[in-house]
Amino acid sequence: MTTRMGFFTDTSICIGCKACEVACKEWNHVPDDGYAFLGQSYDNTGELSANTWRHVAFIEQPRADGDLRWLMSSDVCKHCTHAGCLDVCPTGSLFRTEFGTVVVQEDICNGCGYCVPACPYGVIDRREEDGRVWKCTLCYDRIGDGQLPACAKGCPTESIQYGPLDELRERAHGRVGELVAAGVTEARLYGDDPSDGVGGTGAFFLLLDEPEVYGLPPDPVVPTRDLAAMWRQAALAAGAFVAAGVAAFAGRRGGSR
Repeated sequence: MTTRMGFFTDTSICIGCKACEVACKEWNHVPDDGYAFLGQSYDNTGELSANTWRHVAFIEQPRADGDLRWLMSSDVCKHCTHAGCLDVCPTGSLFRTEFGTVVVQEDICNGCGYCVPACPYGVIDRREEDGRVWKCTLCYDRIGDGQLPACAKGCPTESIQYGPLDELRERAHGRVGELVAAGVTEARLYGDDPSDGVGGTGAFFLLLDEPEVYGLPPDPVVPTRDLAAMWRQAALAAGAFVAAGVAAFAGRRGGSR
């Protein structure tokens, strides 16, 4: 694998323009998802789905003075270090690229949907028209050609930053330090910790509130983390069962002589 690449999304400078959503749809030919206003905010897409690979969330928080506090964040597939979707895919449709990202090969996907509940972030979704799953590829075709992902290229404030993951993490910690020094004490990183329940993510975020406010799980855990241990226990149990059967059979034969 080459240097692991990823996204750092700095929500403190996101202006909610949704240029990233548009750029993603245009480059990847992602179909229309309805663009219906939900009646709760200016957000017209609602959540990540098979037809929305980048989603800009609008969070409106009432203040004590009656005004609104606006939090905006461009969400995307996390490209987990330990990706449950990879563990359960029976066809090899999901694979890890040389950049450390996780990509779906739609021509191999059989629509089984096993990967959908295996994602702790609820990212992977099946398209109703064909039953296959679709999600962000981190523009595998573009980065393989040395280009920026479409969303990062289209972001006017550089809220979405792309590059070597280690460099992005270092930059992100520096940015948090700047914000805290400026009095924004609620600034924190999400998804950058390699010791978390998914081994850290390839797409991580600077948030200005608790993860739950942004619709993110506070303690994500890959559902398949204990899969290897479970298979070992099953193998031991099966071995013990076979051994007991052999012993019983041998005992019967010995007693019949």
